[in-house]
Amino acid sequence: MKIGVSLPVREMKDDLPSIVKFAQLAEELGYSHLRVPDLVMRPNSGHLHEPMTLMAYIAAKTERIELVPSVIVLPSRQTVYVAKQAAEVDVLSGGRLRLGVGVGGSKEEYEALGEDFATRGARCNEQLALLKKLWTEDEVEFSGRWHTISGLGLNPLPVQRPIPVWIGAIPIPSEPVVKRIGTYADGWFVLCSPEEFYEVKSGIDQAATVAGRTPEDIGTEAGVAVVGPREAEWQDRVRGWQEIGLTHLCLRTLGGELTPQQHLDKLREIVPDIPRQ
Repeated sequence: MKIGVSLPVREMKDDLPSIVKFAQLAEELGYSHLRVPDLVMRPNSGHLHEPMTLMAYIAAKTERIELVPSVIVLPSRQTVYVAKQAAEVDVLSGGRLRLGVGVGGSKEEYEALGEDFATRGARCNEQLALLKKLWTEDEVEFSGRWHTISGLGLNPLPVQRPIPVWIGAIPIPSEPVVKRIGTYADGWFVLCSPEEFYEVKSGIDQAATVAGRTPEDIGTEAGVAVVGPREAEWQDRVRGWQEIGLTHLCLRTLGGELTPQQHLDKLREIVPDIPRQ
């Protein structure tokens, strides 16, 4: 299991030196990846930087750690521009981007960005198919309901061709989302409980098989808070997900109203206590 950590942007806010220190320390301590949340403009969602821009900044300050926006609200954004941004971050980081996407639930944000909230699911499916072509082909031919491209392509293409795409959703994803994960995703962010996991995964595995894919190729990542109300049980929760066999786990230092220095201290403190398989 690869173990990463969530960047506590909401609590570090505009303290960019601490944000960089957190990313660098996570890399130094051996965490595999850094997850960065997304927000453009949503009601009451707290202080967040634009993740693609922030990851480009962090890419220049780190060398090995994987960068994971989780998740970009894909249908609220213009597809080709997302593809270009992602390719650029992948190039700047030397192939360290894993793109988390979802459809979101804020109608207000969609309206502010001039996109249709009602068709977001179907549009996301088309976007995922197009992204793969944009990241792997010099000249793209694509004709869909929302996109028509002929003889155009990105330059430069990303280091990873294609960039891995993971999907995030609500704890128990709807049938269309389960099908989307099974058909298009390289992995999914697990928000359900361990008791619910097998039923959700079964549906995704079936969708993957129908799509002609190998279910074992679809990764899984859950999150575990190491501070806050469930702090005392974080090691047991890590062991539980290890026993289930997830491919990835994300530890979170946010949620305890820590100062920037306390986030850094906690990141270092828990390393020797992380259960190992």
